[in-house]
Amino acid sequence: MHKYQLALKDKQIVWGKAIDIEPLIGKYPNDSIRLGTNEALDWNLPAGIYRAKDIVMELDKMLEAMLVQLGEPVNGDPTVLLNSLQANLAISGRLSALPLGPLALEDKAGLELTAQAVRIGEQLVSWARDINSEKRALAQYGSEALGKLEFRSHCYGHPLIPEATAQVWGPHGGPRIMQIYNEYLHQFVLLRDALLPFSNWEEVPFEVKEYTEFNGLRFLEPIREVFITQLLGKKLTHKSIVQYAQGVVSSGLNVAGYGFQYSLGTVLPAGLGESARTAALYLLKWHPVQTIAADETQDVIAVSFDYEYDDYYAAPRVEAGKGTPLNEDTFSLSGENYDKPIIAWLLPNYGTDRTTLRFSIEVDEHEFSVDLGQLFRGQRFMYRPHRSGNAGTSFPQRNTISSHFAADILSHPGLVTNKDDIHFIATGGNELVLWALLGKLYPENVILLDKGDPEELEAAYVSGKGFGTQFLLL
Repeated sequence: MHKYQLALKDKQIVWGKAIDIEPLIGKYPNDSIRLGTNEALDWNLPAGIYRAKDIVMELDKMLEAMLVQLGEPVNGDPTVLLNSLQANLAISGRLSALPLGPLALEDKAGLELTAQAVRIGEQLVSWARDINSEKRALAQYGSEALGKLEFRSHCYGHPLIPEATAQVWGPHGGPRIMQIYNEYLHQFVLLRDALLPFSNWEEVPFEVKEYTEFNGLRFLEPIREVFITQLLGKKLTHKSIVQYAQGVVSSGLNVAGYGFQYSLGTVLPAGLGESARTAALYLLKWHPVQTIAADETQDVIAVSFDYEYDDYYAAPRVEAGKGTPLNEDTFSLSGENYDKPIIAWLLPNYGTDRTTLRFSIEVDEHEFSVDLGQLFRGQRFMYRPHRSGNAGTSFPQRNTISSHFAADILSHPGLVTNKDDIHFIATGGNELVLWALLGKLYPENVILLDKGDPEELEAAYVSGKGFGTQFLLL
């Protein structure tokens, strides 16, 4: 069995069974252009496995049909229609279908998803322009067939730029063209919004089924409505993002944890395999791996990954102890240089009712494992050393700082905390050790340093909640 390996600089995270989904992409039993009613041609996505660019290629058939039907005044030039698509996928402006820009979202989830919406929208429009320039549909079907495309689009919510309005409702346009264009725009909006949770959205494979009551991606509308309401209302949680992602890829799961496995791979928080200092906090990432093994007679099973502690506040806690006192001269030199571990393993623990994953490493010839979900909690709740007007302003005496070895912290059961003072733990630049500590420390007043120099330390002392014990990780 070939293990899946995820690189983290010079380290690796290894687990499960690597899977190849490439043979499944693009295998469709039907065509998206097919005979409808009254000898007209209809459009619908055939059942199958898609990535984002595959969807854009199928949507281009509608655009090419519109250009054929608009005739000589447009002469096959998609510029105006694509410019209006770009305005719909923008996050600001009168035509925006998702006006995140004017909301000025300041919560971490909102900021990440706003940036996602910009990246995805721009790339989708770029693909749409490039694909249309190739005129594949025209070569495949011919102008006579594309001229017969006609269907009813049950969507009225996408305004157009003035130039597009003039084309669509001009002498060569009319309701027939408008219906196709409405559907074209709406499918792009659904595609962009479906991909928002995923940092590697271009790679994510998802299943589309054909429904008698839905065209294309319209089966996503109910879950999209819930998700966008939470996003615009600034009430989005990590679990709600996971819940939405599960629906997008048709996992069949009804409950959500911090990640999940579905028929085409595993989805976990995007921080895995990235530096904890710079990784996204709320986005997810798809991996081509079967994390939980199925019987040889079974397909890949759908599984939700649960936190070991559903409520970390109620989790058992132990005190780290006093450690070794530090002073200003020895602070940045304390701790060990962890050349090892170079590999971390994800180990499943599953039963009939819940499934958890352990992040396992070997430090100083001892094996330690922490709950993978708690790692991501620790990352979401950690602080960076920035001054805050809400934090305390008094600096502690240097003799209130003590040092701890990472192995000592990891050896404790439950989550590690302390009553008071400042506690420093060096990781020697080893990202695997750093991630393990984020999963072991009680996620309150944990501050991640970059250098440990005096200026950064002064900022760290007034970061976090501004009171209580602090854990500084370097």
